[in-house]
Amino acid sequence: MPPSEKGLPDEHLIYPHRRYGMDQSLYGWRPVDDRPKARWPGDRSVAAMIVMPIEWHMLDPSGKPFKHPGAMQTPWPDLRHYTTRDYGPRVGAFRLLKALQDAGLKATVPVNAVALDRYRPLVEAALEQGHEIAAHGWSTDAIHHSGLAEDEERTLVARTREAFDATGLTPRTWISPARQQSFRTLALIAEAGFDVCLDWEQDEVPVAMATDAGVVRAVPLMNELDDRTLLIDRRQTEAAWADQVLEAASFFKGDAGDDDRRVLGFTLTSYVAGQPFRMHAVRRMLKGLAVDPAVWSATASEIAAA
Repeated sequence: MPPSEKGLPDEHLIYPHRRYGMDQSLYGWRPVDDRPKARWPGDRSVAAMIVMPIEWHMLDPSGKPFKHPGAMQTPWPDLRHYTTRDYGPRVGAFRLLKALQDAGLKATVPVNAVALDRYRPLVEAALEQGHEIAAHGWSTDAIHHSGLAEDEERTLVARTREAFDATGLTPRTWISPARQQSFRTLALIAEAGFDVCLDWEQDEVPVAMATDAGVVRAVPLMNELDDRTLLIDRRQTEAAWADQVLEAASFFKGDAGDDDRRVLGFTLTSYVAGQPFRMHAVRRMLKGLAVDPAVWSATASEIAAA
């Protein structure tokens, strides 16, 4: 029976992007056994991309179109969650930076534009240790989504770029607040000079994303290894979390073999991983990566360039 006889318009089943592989034009279909093989610098098989976000969580978020995963939870004033979030950049982040320094590992540090001045000593400390500063959008309450008008979203991206420029920072890596995008976000960040993005995780290697404004390379950041997801939402133990990260590195080594490479991307959230009772797991995890000769510690832009 044709769609029109079911009460549906004739074009209901016509989808202009229907094609072999992926039904979109950002990147092509490329099975894992059909991609070019290569190695990371030093003939290494695993690139460890550690991401430590610097976020500012306000006491009264609008929650539009949804609340950021780290936003306030209880009625005003939610001081319990607010002060926990404030503990992150005040204490936890410096503790994590010390652990990274002790292990000799690099990190990518995404910063909300509104946090650049609020947490400037923390940004400076990350820069002094050689970590990459990335743009984490305007704020945790400025969520990108397709309900935004194009001019509104372009303004969010432009304000973010201007805030970084004003402090002498010119990041090329972008991660959206809550890792949420609209259908226009990639093109808009490309317009603003960002050519690396951490929102997408459709592969285990960087993927070139084609936009009308240029190519943006998606470097995979694994939500399945996110510390907040595993430790807070799923209530796993710290030992299990550390085991999972190290097991992923071990698996990637074997999966890559002698002629290929993978990206191990995961987060260290300052108010989660930076808690004192979790540092034993953080240190064990970082040490395990640092002593592994197959692991290359690299920032997002270094991985994209390689």
